[in-house]
Amino acid sequence: MIQEGRKAPAFNLPSSTGGKLALKDLAGKYVIVYFYPRDNTPGCTTEANDFNKALRKIKAHDAVVVGVSKDSIESHCKFADKYALKFPLLSDPDGKMLEKYAAWGEKNMYGKKSMGIIRSTVLIGPDAKVIKHWPKVKVNGHVDEVIEALNEARSD
Repeated sequence: MIQEGRKAPAFNLPSSTGGKLALKDLAGKYVIVYFYPRDNTPGCTTEANDFNKALRKIKAHDAVVVGVSKDSIESHCKFADKYALKFPLLSDPDGKMLEKYAAWGEKNMYGKKSMGIIRSTVLIGPDAKVIKHWPKVKVNGHVDEVIEALNEARSD
């Protein structure tokens, strides 16, 4: 389970930028990990584009963004190319990382319950500890909330 103030669960997954990306590879940086249901869906496209537009601000805080879904690397690469995304998308086909980060569970869509990816975000500090967890993300304005939390974390 994900808890603020605790170590973030380790991960090592295939990346749209080639090879694998592990949390330990990002040691010393702030890491924004966002979980989204599917490539090329309206909300997920908006969220990816919002993070992409905010990259300069994010990088100014010595932070990186990583998107995670169950989609294949092939799907991620097409999605990243289509929208010129400048951050890695990780593929978690078996959902192990999703479960560790509380991003997999029951969803209620139009009164129908099903299991799926819960749109959520985790801000991890340079020490690999969870600074903030957004368990149920609404896309509009979310990237601004993340940048605000990053500002607060950097000023502490």
